[in-house]
Amino acid sequence: MPERFDLVIRAHAVHLPDGPAAAAIGVRDGRIAAIGAVDADWEADAAEALAPGVHLIPGIVDTHVHVNEPGRTDWEGFATATAAAAVGGVTTIIDMPLNSIPPTTTPDALTGKRAVAAPQAAVDVGFWGGAIPSSLGHLRELHDAGVFGFKAFLSPSGVDEFPHLSTEQLGAALAELADFGGLLIVHAEDPASLDDAAVDGGDYDAFVASRPDAAETTAIEHVIAALRDAPGARAHILHLSSAEALPAIRAAKTEGLALTVETCPHYLVFDAEHIADGATGFKCCPPIRSESNRDRLWAALADGTIDFVASDHSPATAELKFAGDGDFGVAWGGISGLQLAFTAVWTEAARRGFSLDDVLGWMSASTADFVGLADRGALRIGARADLVAYDPEQAWTVDVAQLRHRNPVSAYDGARLTGVATATWVGGRIAQRDGVVATERVGSLIARAAD
Repeated sequence: MPERFDLVIRAHAVHLPDGPAAAAIGVRDGRIAAIGAVDADWEADAAEALAPGVHLIPGIVDTHVHVNEPGRTDWEGFATATAAAAVGGVTTIIDMPLNSIPPTTTPDALTGKRAVAAPQAAVDVGFWGGAIPSSLGHLRELHDAGVFGFKAFLSPSGVDEFPHLSTEQLGAALAELADFGGLLIVHAEDPASLDDAAVDGGDYDAFVASRPDAAETTAIEHVIAALRDAPGARAHILHLSSAEALPAIRAAKTEGLALTVETCPHYLVFDAEHIADGATGFKCCPPIRSESNRDRLWAALADGTIDFVASDHSPATAELKFAGDGDFGVAWGGISGLQLAFTAVWTEAARRGFSLDDVLGWMSASTADFVGLADRGALRIGARADLVAYDPEQAWTVDVAQLRHRNPVSAYDGARLTGVATATWVGGRIAQRDGVVATERVGSLIARAAD
């Protein structure tokens, strides 16, 4: 009698750990229960046969997403953010502790986040905690409540309710976290370097100069020094923009320090030479730098100095993003790119000769491993059935009005991309098909694996 599953998907290119192959995936109780020949004699409650040219890939795990709800839901909320994720092939997001109000710096704030997220999630959602001056000495409570780690800024965050840590407080946070194996993720820009180069006006080069390479390199050197002084501590550099920091990062890794690094799609896709003056849709901190800098980031991603890529989806209203009528000193910073992150990186990666499996390694396997989600990030028996039907050759032009995040603002508006997630399953249940998000919200709330 044929084996029976809840769902069977057959495709001529299933991206297994050993590479793409014609195969069938059998799903039972939300997990991959079997992997067999494409014509395996299986029965299922629901069956899919992907069209030629459509690949079956593991869902993307995006570990850097600002959802902002509660408190700033007019910027973004869980309903819109997770819908955008699903349409973009992202099946898991980890939400940053700001810019929501209150920020996720206490167990009570985490409880509030979970309460608003649970009924709205189209994909799985986990949470980062925050390390701010007032929460130092109390980080274990939030760790035990299930956050994946703690975000800290070394320069002003832009919102008053999430103040930054001094260099001394950075060391104290790492020492505290080392006691129980916690992880610190760091917005690494040095405030003294920023103070030396204020900006106003619409000159993009002047804006980049206001967030110089030295701001990142100095702050990262502070993180590395603090790691040396806190045995057992772990730190992660968020949204690396400056390639000038790569030698120090390589040396720290060679030294054996527990340091990891991410970059973001906008640093890999855009460059300063092609950003017009007054184009504040491209404003982010740290900034998008030169084309040669971008090439060095790609090389560091290829050689493993940079561990992975995450979106840093950082949305705001159009009023904030374009405040000042082209003045980079006034406009809000941040790139809305959750729905586009994977396809944007794939488009540029393919142009540079990388494979789809390379990109999946940077945006699914490595990100899942980073946050300890051993049950996702690859198509293998026992893994969560977080699956994406993906057409890597379908070309299209981004129309910001058609994107699913809340506000129709994105630096990617008008970009020509290649690749479309034609269907997304979360735990074996359909989350979106052809851009239409399922009425039933199939996402779950997830927590850090117990110690």
